[in-house]
Amino acid sequence: MTKHIYKYFSPSLANIALSENGATLKCSLPKDFNDPYELFLTVDFNSDPGALACYQEAIGSIPQLPTTCFSNSPAVSPMWAHYGSNVTGFAVEFDEDLLKEHFPGSQFGDVAYRDEADEGLTEMLYRVHVIKKPRYTYFLQGGVFHAAYFTKTGAWSYESERRMVADETEVRASSELLLLDVPEDCITAIIAGARTNPELVTELQQRATSYSCNFFQMRIGRTQTAPYFLDASGTPYVFNGETIVPAANTCESCKEPLDAGRSKCSWCQISDEHRLEAAMGNPYILLDRVGQLDSYIQSMNDITEKFAK
Repeated sequence: MTKHIYKYFSPSLANIALSENGATLKCSLPKDFNDPYELFLTVDFNSDPGALACYQEAIGSIPQLPTTCFSNSPAVSPMWAHYGSNVTGFAVEFDEDLLKEHFPGSQFGDVAYRDEADEGLTEMLYRVHVIKKPRYTYFLQGGVFHAAYFTKTGAWSYESERRMVADETEVRASSELLLLDVPEDCITAIIAGARTNPELVTELQQRATSYSCNFFQMRIGRTQTAPYFLDASGTPYVFNGETIVPAANTCESCKEPLDAGRSKCSWCQISDEHRLEAAMGNPYILLDRVGQLDSYIQSMNDITEKFAK
């Protein structure tokens, strides 16, 4: 199955990230990564000073290779909030296999999340320090490189991050930026956010047409926390953990995806009878009718404030 990966963008980047020929992705060097503790996850920095001196000697500084980051999912709400500017931006789906064809010097890998140094690398460090065989230095260098590029602390686990470490020859410099120019055939879908400006939605849809790729708009449902997606014709789709697929069962009224065996979501099943019964049983309405609602709320506020002290 084709491996799909996703990158989130703010609305202001639409004309910068997407052009007639494909996507332009910003790369960062390890020294500029957004988690300052990533390099703490290689070996235990509370080790013996002699061992740490061997670490400095064997490793030196981590090679600074251009890296761009993706997510394994287009349905991560914090990603839409942070990188998609509170779901007013968009996301782009890429075919990883085609990225590998166009950028053969690159390495891809999922980010592992942990909050402590790698015990295996720390053990390898002591082998370098005590036994001093060349192969241990070789293994340590490879392990530290991988840990430096493909680990983050657990606080970032919501990102479900996958990284692309590019070869220096595969990027171009523009001012102080390192940019990766991705051909349009690597782009398999463009996804507008749930609150994306209608004008931008139209632009993104036109861009998807020019790329001959899919277009979706994210939707925030009313019965579950996971978003779903509508294509240009209004057909509902869901993310199944690997890719975006047509929803197997949807509400016949609002189109929100549902569990099997249901024809309407709970909200669309509300009838006028339900609303009337709810209104007749609303205790606030009863209190208001006898002129006691304001005094009741004030008394409850006083009690709440008393117990809060």
